[in-house]
Amino acid sequence: MNEIFFSKKIKIFKKKFNSLSKLIIISTPEIIKNYKKYILIYKEYKFLYKIINYYNNLKKNKTNIKEIENLLKKDSELLELAFLEKKNLFLEKKNILNKIENLLNLNLNLKKKNYNKILMELRAGTGGDEACIFVEDIFRMYTLYFKELGCKYDILNMQQGSIKGYKEIILEIEGKNVYDKLKFESGVHRVQRIPYTESQGRLHTSAITVAVIPENYYKNNIKIVLSDIKRETFKASGAGGQHVNKTESAIRLTHIPTGIVAECQEERSQHKNYEKAIKVLRARIYNSEFKKKNELLSKKRKSLISTGERSEKIRTYNYPQGRVTDHRINKSIYYLDHFMNGKLNEMITALQILEK
Repeated sequence: MNEIFFSKKIKIFKKKFNSLSKLIIISTPEIIKNYKKYILIYKEYKFLYKIINYYNNLKKNKTNIKEIENLLKKDSELLELAFLEKKNLFLEKKNILNKIENLLNLNLNLKKKNYNKILMELRAGTGGDEACIFVEDIFRMYTLYFKELGCKYDILNMQQGSIKGYKEIILEIEGKNVYDKLKFESGVHRVQRIPYTESQGRLHTSAITVAVIPENYYKNNIKIVLSDIKRETFKASGAGGQHVNKTESAIRLTHIPTGIVAECQEERSQHKNYEKAIKVLRARIYNSEFKKKNELLSKKRKSLISTGERSEKIRTYNYPQGRVTDHRINKSIYYLDHFMNGKLNEMITALQILEK
């Protein structure tokens, strides 16, 4: 980072920061009503706040360097100590300038990148049949939300449960900035309710996992060598028309180096099922690598910033109380039926505003 260039730019940053500060403090009705506009303003405000803080640290560092240089001219007894301090201050300066450069690059990349296509995986966890039923409920919730957002979705694979519901559903969703809306959904979703199969009226707790990955991530970061893939065909099962159990149109792909498996049986054509299975396989390999990196990181740092790691319990859906609670921001909404009908905006907006 060029210090002179940054010193010139800081005047523009400060001016913009002051104008945004006034907007946030005043909170005009126009901004309060327009959630999208407010989120954009708040994100830019946070970015500028960090930049100005770094600039203030840089100014303080510059003052300290001058004081040390004056000390070196006057006091020969503290020469060795002053040289050491000067060296540390220059390292500190370099570190601050690197942080400024990283922050400016990150902000530029975020403005450039619009993740308009994602892969979403819903998978039953603890709770057996009840977890499979909840996968179906959450799938319905999201599809209603996609409709509200004006997003298109394509089912890549569905694996039915033993009695009802689904063990797994994989979707590809396309829409303007869809990742920005759904990135907070990754994690463990817990449900507390009395299953329809429960004769004694006992409350059960089940869980499912949701994974959300932008296409750009797994498409650009994971390269698959075709010789590493074992390809198998089998007869499709479940709802699907006359081709079910008659032709071997379903595809199972196994990535030999990792053992990761992906299946697709939604299309009548082997070729189309293969294309969809490859997308799922690539996303799963990426997700596996991402998880390994997080596990290595967690050994070094006990407290991690929320990353959407699948092992984290992010939300509880409590049916007897008609409540949905997001544990990351300690926010509860007491109209669960409304929420399950795809009305997620209030919760998602709260997550976006409080994003760190």
